[in-house]
Amino acid sequence: MSAIATAVQHIPVLLEETVELLNVRPGGKYIDCTVGCGGHATAILQASSPNGKLLGLDIDPSAIEEAHNKLSPFGDAVVLVNDSYKNMEQVCAQNNFSQVQGILLDLGVSSLQLDNASRGFSFQHDAPLDMRFSPNTELTAADIVNTFPESELATILRKYGEEPKSRPIAKRIVANRPIHSTVELARLVEQTLGHTGSKIHPATKTFQALRITVNHELECLRDSLKQAVHLLAPGGRLVIIAYHSLESRVVKEFLRQEARGCVCAPGIPVCICEHVPTLKLITKKVIKPSSREIEANHRSRSGRLRAAEHL
Repeated sequence: MSAIATAVQHIPVLLEETVELLNVRPGGKYIDCTVGCGGHATAILQASSPNGKLLGLDIDPSAIEEAHNKLSPFGDAVVLVNDSYKNMEQVCAQNNFSQVQGILLDLGVSSLQLDNASRGFSFQHDAPLDMRFSPNTELTAADIVNTFPESELATILRKYGEEPKSRPIAKRIVANRPIHSTVELARLVEQTLGHTGSKIHPATKTFQALRITVNHELECLRDSLKQAVHLLAPGGRLVIIAYHSLESRVVKEFLRQEARGCVCAPGIPVCICEHVPTLKLITKKVIKPSSREIEANHRSRSGRLRAAEHL
């Protein structure tokens, strides 16, 4: 393991709330779709012992390495697979893992990725513009920044970063190509926007947009939510922690739709969709980290948890 990986201090977000809302019970089967450094997985395995089982997925091979080390005391109670949660059903079929009691999706970028300077996720480190969760992904942030047309770049920043100044940022980027590093890109964005008076760095939205695009995060999320419903046993729980408004909106809309009966378009006098509810909402309102948790782990501040139960 690298020295960088060893130094990572990962604190799982909304840990107690997650275990409680998953309704973890001894002997149950659970899926951690983003196992990361194994923080949530450890708590789930402890609460489901004896005889509990956990399938952990992560597209990042370095995360799987970390999880192996963290979860090795649980022996064959845990199975770890280096794959994306968009392939959840396929992985479960290969590992005879179905009719599970709980599924967790802890979305976004992890401390393992942010704190590794070479990965290019953060402008706190001067690094190549990479931002890939998996080294097998072909597209990098550098490819987008240095080759995409200005109009397409502006669209990405607006759509996935919700950046209101997407056009001038895209124009500045194109005028300064090639751009090689995270710090170089962050400075260009800062020069374009100036001092906004916000505590949030001006380049944050740009970096979010590039990361989401590189890793197809929203498409993977939509695919995985559908699969999760198929894999849950009756009464099984689905818990999702999102960290920005785009993720949160996708989760909120999916859960609401699956908890409804008719999903016909407004104005249709008679239901023709024959949609049957598959989920019951457990969290009527989104759950946020407490002030105490945020004080202990500043990165938890944007966490938003929602949960539902399979009917």
